[in-house]
Amino acid sequence: MALFIIKRLGLALLVALTVSIISFVLLRTSGDAAIAIAGEGARDIDIEAIRQAYGLDRPLAVQYLIWLGQTLGGDFGQSLYFKTDVVDLVLAKAPVTLLLGLLSLAFALLVAIPLGVLAAVFANSWIDRAALAVAVFGQAMPNFFFALLLVMLFSITFRWLPVSGSGSWLHFVMPTVALGYYAAPAFMRLVRAGMVEVLSADYVRTARAKGLPTRTVVFKHALRNAIVPVVALSAVQLGYLLGGSVVIETIFALDGLGFLAYQSITHKDFPVIQAVVVMLSVIYVLLTLLGDIANAWLDPRIRVA
Repeated sequence: MALFIIKRLGLALLVALTVSIISFVLLRTSGDAAIAIAGEGARDIDIEAIRQAYGLDRPLAVQYLIWLGQTLGGDFGQSLYFKTDVVDLVLAKAPVTLLLGLLSLAFALLVAIPLGVLAAVFANSWIDRAALAVAVFGQAMPNFFFALLLVMLFSITFRWLPVSGSGSWLHFVMPTVALGYYAAPAFMRLVRAGMVEVLSADYVRTARAKGLPTRTVVFKHALRNAIVPVVALSAVQLGYLLGGSVVIETIFALDGLGFLAYQSITHKDFPVIQAVVVMLSVIYVLLTLLGDIANAWLDPRIRVA
């Protein structure tokens, strides 16, 4: 188990390093940071002075190594637009995004697991087809379009929920549904496939032959084994939900990392964009690592493989 964790940890560090290199290069080549700092209409001599002051005249590889050294020391620099320390700014916005991601994951699981179980128990019936239709609808509809539909229905038509902001739990209802519903189909298909396989196993048939109630057979004997792959997928999906919150937070004006990233992109605030990308990428990699470790702990066959 220790060797498995060491290998996965090394791979996770390599992935995080690769992401940081790619994001740094893409951001630096997407525009001139010196012009963004100086503002439109600035003189060439002022732009060149800013470029030298911030080290932007150095080779890209040197800039990255300097940035990497500062980042490993916990220094992401100063925000060009918000005029404050990037770390303090990101940490202040992170709780909203983490809360939205956890709520969306919980909503996805609450929708997907019952539907997946029903679809497997009543396989090839109208219940199975209805659950499949719900999954296809959720997978096919973009979450931003679904979010706009929710706004039109619950905010504009019925006036039940607030359109924007993050002041109360009501502000998180529509963002949670819009973001979580898109993740639910993957869980539902996985639960259904696992349940169909487990329900045809010999020990399940033996349990039924002993006269155990259907509820006990399904939830105590079948579901607890079929749900093991959901653990790893939950970790991956949580990372995806955190990264995919940019659009949802922008639509609902939630004061989290996603909305911060949108504001930073709009104002070409490169230090903040870089910090948000690196933070979300590291979280995603760590969640994937934890998912792999949890799966290996639950299923020894993965460690052996």
